[in-house]
Amino acid sequence: MIEVRNISKRFGETVVLSDISVNFEQGKTNLIIGQSGSGKTVLLKSIVGLHDIDEGEIWFGDTHFNSLAFHERKEIRKEIGMLFQGAALFDSSTVEQNVMFPLDMFTNKSYEEKLDRVNFCLKRVNIENVNALFPAELSGGMKKRVGIARAIALNPKYLFCDEPNSGLDPKTGILIDNLIKEITEEYNITTIVNTHDMNSVIEIGDKVIFIYEGAKLWEGTKEEIMSTKCKELNEFVFATSLAKKLIKY
Repeated sequence: MIEVRNISKRFGETVVLSDISVNFEQGKTNLIIGQSGSGKTVLLKSIVGLHDIDEGEIWFGDTHFNSLAFHERKEIRKEIGMLFQGAALFDSSTVEQNVMFPLDMFTNKSYEEKLDRVNFCLKRVNIENVNALFPAELSGGMKKRVGIARAIALNPKYLFCDEPNSGLDPKTGILIDNLIKEITEEYNITTIVNTHDMNSVIEIGDKVIFIYEGAKLWEGTKEEIMSTKCKELNEFVFATSLAKKLIKY
């Protein structure tokens, strides 16, 4: 579990996050939703320590993460997997080298042991025999699968996904969403997914947090969204659904 307690973040005089508290549950896909500029990406980056918060506390299990010095955070970072928007693969490295990267960085395993883990992770995301390919030779969906394989290479306790189906067609996006949910449940991971895609909410949203202008306005299940009285959330859901219909037609 990850617990966020009353965190706030400012850039200069601009308040980007304001007094946000939430528990992200283990073994579930926890979705952060909101329009562009709402603060959801800053929230995700703050949780993993890419941004220092101004107030509040971030807990990974029993560890008070933001009280640790930079070098002390290494043990927690070993337990974190990250799937970045666009997959963020290293263009000059092969698929095998990309997935092996966290193993090279954080373990002392032999090459054979690391290769076994790479092949296991690639098989788990349903792509095999692509070790020697470079990212430019992969489709968008395959790049995301390689990104997921890299994210789970260290068998993490925590998985962070930033807009995982961005740039994908709806069918491939659903496949990636479902793969994230399968891995979350299979390995009992605490997964946090940043998205503005209502398809993702309906497909895999066990717990949903709605961020609006830097504040948490709503929290609940995907079923509860349909009966919410939160005006801003209703407007977000309607606008997202309308945009998808316009794109379709």
